[in-house]
Amino acid sequence: MPKTSARLLALLSLLQARRDWSGLVLAERLDVSLRTVRRDVDRLRELGYPIVAGKGPDGGYRLGAGAELPPLLFDDDQAVALTVALQLVATTPGGGFAEAAARALHTVRQVLPSRLRHRVNALQVTAVDRPASRPAGPVGGGVLVALSAAVHAREILRFDYGSGSGDGPARRVEPHHVITWDGRWYLVAWDLDRGDWRTFRVDRITLRTPNGPRFVARVVPGGDVAAYVTSTFRGSGDGSGSWPCRGTVVLDLPAAVVALYTRDGVVEEIGPDRCRLTFGSWSWPSLAAAAARFDADIEVVGPEELTDAFARLADRFARTVAGSRRR
Repeated sequence: MPKTSARLLALLSLLQARRDWSGLVLAERLDVSLRTVRRDVDRLRELGYPIVAGKGPDGGYRLGAGAELPPLLFDDDQAVALTVALQLVATTPGGGFAEAAARALHTVRQVLPSRLRHRVNALQVTAVDRPASRPAGPVGGGVLVALSAAVHAREILRFDYGSGSGDGPARRVEPHHVITWDGRWYLVAWDLDRGDWRTFRVDRITLRTPNGPRFVARVVPGGDVAAYVTSTFRGSGDGSGSWPCRGTVVLDLPAAVVALYTRDGVVEEIGPDRCRLTFGSWSWPSLAAAAARFDADIEVVGPEELTDAFARLADRFARTVAGSRRR
């Protein structure tokens, strides 16, 4: 590679690494004069890179945003990470960007050097979405961009929810976050007409334009969006992120075995073949059923609601067996 071209790539890499650089520091890092730095900056500008010069005796520089996308520079690890991320988006259903990600992945692969192409081809990543009881409809990338823009600008949104017919009154919300949960996109927002927080499925949103006035952002219950969304889907809705029903049982199984099948619980070893499990669920019967899935004897430590739930399940199962035997 010619010396000038190599220096231009090194300069571009430095400008991408952090926000602001002084001319003197760039000259020192590149082992050139300040005058050479200025000439190289002009060459990069001719190639389409929007480099902004700051005021000062040594001329600070910053890589800005331009009207067009210039050529990008990635190191080896960045290039591989980019292709893996594009594979995930391209194979994730309902994301709205799958087709565009597939095209971008094809473009990136074409320009990769052979040493990186072999690494990337060995990384075949597929996102597997677990089946939902009610599959999500397609979500367009434009809708996600519009929602995210309203969140960033803090503008009130109006949209039809569900049928998308436009006949009924529009929902009016203060958008707070766009999130994903279990393969679906959701909008977390304050519903102005209902005076409460709501979580809307994006595939059921039909936006109305224009957006409403700007608003002062509220704080979600508990102050943490992730915890609030988790508690909403788990049924507590208090923003704590914890299950509404929590209990403790002792299982006649080794702790190592129970831990393999426990995603959201604490497993404590009592002996070689006994352990204590503290976990949660959205209802007491479902918590009892979750403990019963382990093929082992169970002792309920507490609370009393969990013991009652085991009794209700036992009666229900007994009636089921009796009914089956009568047929």
